[in-house]
Parts: sequence; structure tokens; C-alpha cells
Amino acid sequence: MEPRLFITLLLLCLAESCYGGGVLFSSLPRTLVITASPKQGQVLKAGEDRITVNWGLNQNIQATDDPYKNVKVTLCYAPVSQEDRGWRKTEDDLSKDKTCQFTIVKRPYDASLVRNHSFEWTIGKDVPEATYFVRIYAYNSAGEEVAFGQTTDAKKSSNLFEIHGVSGRHLSLEIASACFSVFSVVSLVGFFWVEKSKAKRSSKK
Repeated sequence: MEPRLFITLLLLCLAESCYGGGVLFSSLPRTLVITASPKQGQVLKAGEDRITVNWGLNQNIQATDDPYKNVKVTLCYAPVSQEDRGWRKTEDDLSKDKTCQFTIVKRPYDASLVRNHSFEWTIGKDVPEATYFVRIYAYNSAGEEVAFGQTTDAKKSSNLFEIHGVSGRHLSLEIASACFSVFSVVSLVGFFWVEKSKAKRSSKK
């Protein structure tokens, strides 16, 4: 290894050890309560169906929401849809975590609305077919995660729902494809009939 490359890698390692990674999910208190309209096992369609989410501070525990400045509600992959998919892998370091890749809504935190926050979201056409749950993060003024809540349990095994992705094939395309196939067959038959007619006329001369 070249000395310059070695020194660069060493400095990067030292910088990471000094500043650390992102916020650890395991360090976050679960002080937010969130519910989502899909029922356990329900199947929704991307680009068509909607999800309604409601959230607020958990009133059953003693917690302060003073640091909360913003919240972000996200759509997250369930473990069954993460298996053998590194690009969806769960990491305790939230700067590396790939569990929740789709933002449902992001807005300032309003402490005056205890549990009346609500939002209706149309599932994006880019959401792939998988099993999901919903999670919410609260952020401080520095943009760091300081609390969370989710619609499933700690093992992420309950209140899961499925989303079927857009297939990319529509009825109009199917009809056009069928018409083109029929036109091709008719053209081919017509071509052979013309050629056969020419051959007959040539033989009569």
C-alpha cells in the first residue's frame, strides 16, 4: 500500500473514532405514539391506496418534548422484506440504517397538539412490493433524532401490512401489444399472398 493512501485511511479511521457515527437507534426513547390506518395483513396498492397516520406524545409515560423541533413519519421495511437485501439492512447507527427509506410527512413539532396530529398519504408509485410498518422520529434543533415511535412492536412482528408495487403494465399497453401482434400476422400473410400472386403471373407469361 502506498504511504499516502495508508495515511489517508488512517486519518479517516481516527476521524470516525473521534467524532463517532450517527445517533444510535437503541439510545432513543420511545416517547411518541403513532397509529396507521392499514390493518394487520392488509394489502395496499402503490400509486392508488392511501395511508392515514396519527401521532402524538405518549401520555402514559413521563417525558418532556422540549427538545422536539421537527418530526418525520416514515414507511419502513419489515424484517421479512429485509432478508438477503443489504440495501434494506437495519443498522443501530441511524446514519447507516436503511430500514425506513420512504418519507410520509415531515413537519415542525407542535406541542400544543397532544395527540391530534394527522396526515393522509397516497402511496408513491416508486414504493416497491414488500411488507411494511410505520415509524416516526422526533428531531432536535441540530437535526438529530432524539425520540421515536412506531406502529409495530420491538421485534417488528405485529401490525404489518403489504404494499403491492406498480407492475409497469397497463391495460392500454396490453391492447396496443395485442393489436400490433395481429397487424404483424396479417402483414405477413398479405406479403406471402402478394408474392404468390406475382409468382403465378410470372409462370403464365
